[in-house]
Parts: sequence; C-alpha cells; structure tokens
Amino acid sequence: MITGRDLTDLVIERTRHLASIPAPSFHEGDRAEVVHGWWASQFDEVILDDVGNVWAHACHGSGPALVIAAHMDTVFDTDISHTPERREDRLYGPSVGDDSVAVAALAAVAELLPADCANVWILATIGEEGLGNLAGITHALESPQTPIGAVIAVEGNWLGRVCVTAVGSIRYRVTLTGPGGHAWEASDVDSAIHAAARIIAVLDQNTLPSDARCSLNVGTISGGTAINARADRAVFDIDLRSDEASALADLDRSFRSVVELNRGQIDAKFDPLGNRPAGSIAPSHALPQAALDALADAGVESELTAASTDANAAHAAAIPAIAVGITRGAQEHTTNEWIDLPPIAIGLEVLARTVLNYTRSSQ
Repeated sequence: MITGRDLTDLVIERTRHLASIPAPSFHEGDRAEVVHGWWASQFDEVILDDVGNVWAHACHGSGPALVIAAHMDTVFDTDISHTPERREDRLYGPSVGDDSVAVAALAAVAELLPADCANVWILATIGEEGLGNLAGITHALESPQTPIGAVIAVEGNWLGRVCVTAVGSIRYRVTLTGPGGHAWEASDVDSAIHAAARIIAVLDQNTLPSDARCSLNVGTISGGTAINARADRAVFDIDLRSDEASALADLDRSFRSVVELNRGQIDAKFDPLGNRPAGSIAPSHALPQAALDALADAGVESELTAASTDANAAHAAAIPAIAVGITRGAQEHTTNEWIDLPPIAIGLEVLARTVLNYTRSSQ
C-alpha cells in the first residue's frame, strides 16, 4: 500500500522545480505547462481552461465533484532569484510554501485515494495572490469543468490549520488631484500630498468596527514633482479587510466618508483594485469536521483559522469550502521563505484522509 512517505521525494522535487519558475499573477503560463505535463502522464482527463487553470480528474465517482485547489501564482517579480536551496530538512526560496509545495502535492494526494473514491478533481489556479483577485478560482466556479459540490483550498505551510472563515477585502487606488503651484507663491493652494496625509492620519486614528475583526492598510503612496512645488497629484493604494461581510461594507463606507470630509480643495477618484468576498462555514459542517478528524487521527494539533484564500470565492458561490495545509513553514512572501520537508508525508496523508472522510460522509 502506497504511503505519504513513498511520495515525499517526488513532491519535494516537484516543489523545487515549480519554485524555480517565476510566476507573478497572470504570468503563470510556464508553471501551468509543467503542471499540465505532470498530470497528463498520470490522469486520463487533463484540461487547460480559458484563463490558464489546470484541471485533472483524479477520481471518477458519481455526484458533484470535490475540488482540491492550489494556486500557481506568486507575489514575486521575475527579476529576483528563483533558485530554491535545501538545507538539511528545510527548503528555502521564494514561493516554496506559498504555494509551490501545495501544487506539487495535488497529484500525490490523488495517488493515496482508493480506486472507488467519489468524484474528485484537482485544480491548479491562476491569480490568487494580490491583484490577481482570485481570478482563477472565480473562473473555475463560474465555468466549471464539472458540477462542484465542495472545495478544499490548499496552502503549503498550513499543516494543522483548518480555515473556516474567509477574510474579505476591498482594495482601491485613490488618486487625488488639484491645481498645484509654487510652494511660496501658491502657499494657499491645497497640496494633493497634504490631502493624502490628512486622510491617512484620520484613517489611522479612527476606531475600526467593533463587531468583527477589521484592518486597513495604506500600502503604497506617491506623488509630487519637486520639493518646492505644491503637489498637483498624489496616489495611494489601500486595503480594507474584515472577516464579516457587513463589517467590511461598513468599513468601506467609513473610508469613503473620511476621504470626502478631508480632501479639502482636492478632487478624489477611486479605482477599484480588488474585491474578495468574506464568508464562512460552520465548524460543525461535515467538511471542516473531515479535516479536523483527519488531523486528530494523524496526531497533529489543529486550529480553526481565518484567512484570504481561493476558498473565499467558493463561499461567495455558496459552495462549502475550507483551506488546509501540507507542511509547516514561515516567512512567506519573502525571499527567505521556507518549509519543513519531513511533515510533507503526514500532510499528504491528512489531506487524502480529509477527502475520504468528507466524500464518505456525503454519500
């Protein structure tokens, strides 16, 4: 009988291969080609869809499919080193944990499922990170290769975590414009940079909604032309988040009000950059229970968590969804990202057991 340990070396090698291929959001084509090749050698039905997602039919049972998804895109540009480095029992490098090891694990998990397993597809998605705005999984749910009954999103370094709450986000690029002018001669003319500073200062001091966890972050800001010129333009990008849809809507309204009340003589334009829906699944639902039971059987301590993953889109589509992991690691979204290699064997078996627990409970 094949075990997770038997498949670990293959998963590690595939993780190294994927992590060595740059794949910023919407530039996942080279990774998709590699994944398609791997899966075509293992499965009879492999599909590259219209946006670049890769699908494979892992088990041919009846009923709506359980889709196990992991994203191919990364937060890293092409101009940094993408050469993973193994040091003893750890693998270091951009995207090794988020989410290369998860993509590498999908086909291995399928190897652990019995021939009589229910209808299961594996899916490598595009556009999960940052401004990708969940483009891949959203397309997959809107134009599925098969009717979908549930989704398990896989994040590489989350072993032990069962994400039941989808953190929603609304993102804007705010452009402030005014007449500008000389720093001395036009000192009574409002500056777009000063307006941005006023707005951000008020946002930083405002009390966030208390009925749910919320956050706001101004991630980038730019503007102006010279030290002795009143800025005629300033731009900042803001990220609003909450684990409750109603609280996120309240935060959005509050943010827009702050801009309006503090822009002074400056015009403000809002360009949406992304909208990730908030949502949740009850911990008592069969899907998270399947994962919690699988972790308990493997002796892995578990916790229920909240995060933003491909599962967000499933929640928005009223499809049961969770996010789980394959191994442990840290420093994701940095060039020092790393994962532990020995737990991969356990992670593969836990995910396979989660699939079996859920599909059998649903029959």
